[in-house]
Amino acid sequence: MIKIIYRAAIIAALVSAQLTHISAQSKRTGVNAKPSLAKLKNDVVNHPDDINAIQIYYDAFLEANPGSEKQLKLQMQTWVKQFPSNPYFPVYLKRAAKLAARTNDKNVLGRLKAAVEAAPDSMSRHVAYIEAIGPDNPDIAARYDDLMKAFPENANIPFALAKAYIEKESPKAKPYLLKAVQADPQFALAWYNLWVDAQRWGRFEEGWEYIKKAIAADPKNPLYQYRYATSFMGLDQEKFTALSFKLAEDFPESEYAVRALGYLASQSASAEDVIKCYQMLHDNFPAEKVGFYMSSYFDALLPTDSQKARALAVEMKASKFAEDDNWTELLAQANLYIQGKELLDKRQPAQALTVLNKIKLPKYSRFVRENLLFLKAEATDQTGDHASAYGLLMKVFSADPSPALQTALYSYGSKLGKDQAAVKADIYQHLLMKAKPATPFSLRKYIGEGNASLSDYKGKILLLTYWFPGCGPCRAEMPFFENVVKQYQNTQLAYVGINIVAEQDDYVIPFHNSSGFSFTPLAEVKGRDKGNLENYGTAPTNFLIDQTGRIVFSDFMIGAENQSHLKMMIDLLLDAPTGFFGGKS
Repeated sequence: MIKIIYRAAIIAALVSAQLTHISAQSKRTGVNAKPSLAKLKNDVVNHPDDINAIQIYYDAFLEANPGSEKQLKLQMQTWVKQFPSNPYFPVYLKRAAKLAARTNDKNVLGRLKAAVEAAPDSMSRHVAYIEAIGPDNPDIAARYDDLMKAFPENANIPFALAKAYIEKESPKAKPYLLKAVQADPQFALAWYNLWVDAQRWGRFEEGWEYIKKAIAADPKNPLYQYRYATSFMGLDQEKFTALSFKLAEDFPESEYAVRALGYLASQSASAEDVIKCYQMLHDNFPAEKVGFYMSSYFDALLPTDSQKARALAVEMKASKFAEDDNWTELLAQANLYIQGKELLDKRQPAQALTVLNKIKLPKYSRFVRENLLFLKAEATDQTGDHASAYGLLMKVFSADPSPALQTALYSYGSKLGKDQAAVKADIYQHLLMKAKPATPFSLRKYIGEGNASLSDYKGKILLLTYWFPGCGPCRAEMPFFENVVKQYQNTQLAYVGINIVAEQDDYVIPFHNSSGFSFTPLAEVKGRDKGNLENYGTAPTNFLIDQTGRIVFSDFMIGAENQSHLKMMIDLLLDAPTGFFGGKS
């Protein structure tokens, strides 16, 4: 499910804003290479599901052919027809169509303005007018100021321009939203968009007041209740949980009740809470509404009640609303899992290991992955190969340490005659083997003078994240980072966030100052060689760098369920023996 959500998040970001994506082009073609448009077009055709390939072509076309936006639109239309199941091409077609709609023709603009004046409440007429001018055109503010003077009591006029800015994640939205609610205090959608904007400023309390006004203006709209509930995630988990359950109770027929329980499940710390949410979805909603979430329910059930997980797979496989191939595979995995455990219980470890090794988990698996690892280690250990069981756990721990894994390592280590000190020595040896010097950087500070460089953080652990103010997953992760970071002194740990969207610079300092998050914001430089600190245009992307400037942990995301993992990573580096820092560098 996480993979699906991630793709949906990418699509939503593309729809809402024309972001500056630093692509993976340098990885494929070399940092200084500049492939021809024909080559880039061929890349798209050969890899239509590669969003980076599409973005590279889109940007390169606009750079090489200024004023040819209509041709770009036609190319996207062609690809929409050629790849009808691809979710990205319709998004890029929409973006290209907006560019193609822009014009300097005074007659066209005059007709569009007249159409707006004839029906100032028509949002479709506003959209056409704004797209023709271009929301980035400095002239648009003066044009809409004239309209607001002509229709001073019409809330839709300032809202139309605000909506265009909100979709671009632009800080210019707020004044027009405020004018809209001033003209119409019951304008729920304008209050809601003020909440959206407040998230990007980091003004969470102010945002809650805005969305409460949206709820008061339209109490029967579950969207506003849903956004209000989820906005507390990480900031107040108890309130997030209570409001999510209340939404499911108050709007039992709504898709937002399903979304609230699904999101709560994905952001809960314990398997028990996750199962409770998914069980409610399973029991109270039809399969066509909740089938999306049932594979995650299966994942949570399998380690704790494998027979119930198997029954769910059988049920969903028979459902006409389920993806049959997916549930056929999950049913097979459940059968293997059950068989492997039974063989272990019968003390037939070699046969159990053969069965367990056949299980191929989806990438999104959250609960089964660690449990399966423990089963494989147990089976390996039962064969008498204590060293291999220990090594299996050590390999995973060195990439993603957790308290449960550490406990298991101590247990298997004792069978090899290793005390805790010896196990820790092995841990540091494995971390040393994978530690790589981070590529140096020097980036402008948003707060204070000059640049910050990698070398400035020598002697401290550095938590480095790529983010931007409009990035919902980034904002969702930051409270959990902060929960961990605040446990350390600033002499021990530095927390840095590199903003990858320069168009949102105006949000950065206010977000930092208002949110209460303690990261140091730095500005990205487009096209720089990031080396092994590459994020390929995605956010959030995270690294943990040790006191000597080496990347020790990367490719992790932190939420309610794994804050302890981040703390363990940091503690491992803080407690590292002298030899760790005197080794490979």
